Amino acid sequence: MAFQARARHDNDGSVILDTRHHEAGLNCFQPEQSITRMLVKYIVCDPCLVKQRTDEAEQDGIVGSDEFTHKALPDPFGGDPRAHAPQPRTVQRQREPVYPLHAIAQRTFGDLPLGRVISMEEARESADLQSLLDIVAEDMQAINRIILDKAVSDVEMIPELAHHLIDSGGKRLRPMLTIAAAKLVRYGGTGHIRVASAVEFMHTATLLHDDVVDESATRRGRKTARMIWGNQASVLVGDFLLGQAFRMLVEVGSLPVLKIMSNAAATIAEGEVMQLAAAKNTATTEDEYLAIINAKTAALFSAAAEVSPALAKQPAEEQSALKSYGKNLGLAFQLVDDALDYAGDSARLGKSTGDDFREGKITLPVILSFRRGSTEERAFWNRTIVEGEIKDGDLEHAIALMKRHKAIEATMDRARSYGAIARDALAIFPDSREKASLEKVISFCVNRNH
Repeated sequence: MAFQARARHDNDGSVILDTRHHEAGLNCFQPEQSITRMLVKYIVCDPCLVKQRTDEAEQDGIVGSDEFTHKALPDPFGGDPRAHAPQPRTVQRQREPVYPLHAIAQRTFGDLPLGRVISMEEARESADLQSLLDIVAEDMQAINRIILDKAVSDVEMIPELAHHLIDSGGKRLRPMLTIAAAKLVRYGGTGHIRVASAVEFMHTATLLHDDVVDESATRRGRKTARMIWGNQASVLVGDFLLGQAFRMLVEVGSLPVLKIMSNAAATIAEGEVMQLAAAKNTATTEDEYLAIINAKTAALFSAAAEVSPALAKQPAEEQSALKSYGKNLGLAFQLVDDALDYAGDSARLGKSTGDDFREGKITLPVILSFRRGSTEERAFWNRTIVEGEIKDGDLEHAIALMKRHKAIEATMDRARSYGAIARDALAIFPDSREKASLEKVISFCVNRNH
């Protein structure tokens, strides 16, 4: 449920949401929406007050607006003021603050700030990433300007197709890692801006190529470029972006940086070929799959983190540490992606749940379910993944098998393990705001639900 609201702070530090309407509870939510631990803030509430749901039976309950302290306010939209002063019930003070809604779900309609209801999980995800966003904000503005500038071409289709993907959203996590790593090692130049821009262009190029190889129809909730302009155009524009990335790297003038990024580009291409060879092959082992995602996904994360200390001419141990951090973060990121395809929320993923299943992709949840399953279950996987014969209800059956053999849970356990390795890699650096933000990125990647 969305509602129109202005978010601001009162003099006493309260978070205030001025709304056009108010309801005592949230009975309008339908049970099938599976909303869990929902935090709703109306009018005025103390952000450190929230109902503690310790009863297991109430874990999926909704925290209604009547469970927060309220006070009367003039209607900021005009009209008569309205007071809502229900008595708070079973309210206790938390040691950890509740994350302010306005910092997480702020939207605008014209010049009017809007608010929306968000889940506690989404709040925590945003909080994990917020410190990184704060650190890189100024540099990201410069990167966005470079991206817009370098996506220009006299060939009309190139900027049109490139912007279809560039403008579709995305976290831009990889260039943010480059910036944060540069600040971590106290790099004092401006070369990291172009390097980070090149990292994002390389990532965008790989997405265009991936969608062609995987025959994907949607990405980030929109039709893929190949569905609009065709496979040939998508591949060629991807090549253009890759060329622009290396132009920018040459402009930076650092041979170590160029070496790291060119190695990453070659490794990513190798990973794509490895994945193609393993496609629809249920005999793929976990080790073989990890080698694929290490090349296909983790290589760019690794390079994005390693280039900054290389650019700053820092000691080899710092380069190795950030290389390890990026690699293991990338592995964790991909494994969570694999799990979310079967256990995520389609609306937040930007694609349909089960896309990997329908495309016959071999991912870790499939590998584990196949190897842990019975002869009959393996026959199911061979029919659906290898032969591509998918019937109504097969996706639901696949998910049920994964739950039976705890394949999604095991995939997430491995993701958390790689996240722990990434965290340990940062241990050589002294405590700082930048180090803390990179540690929180690990939490974001492992705990995200999109």
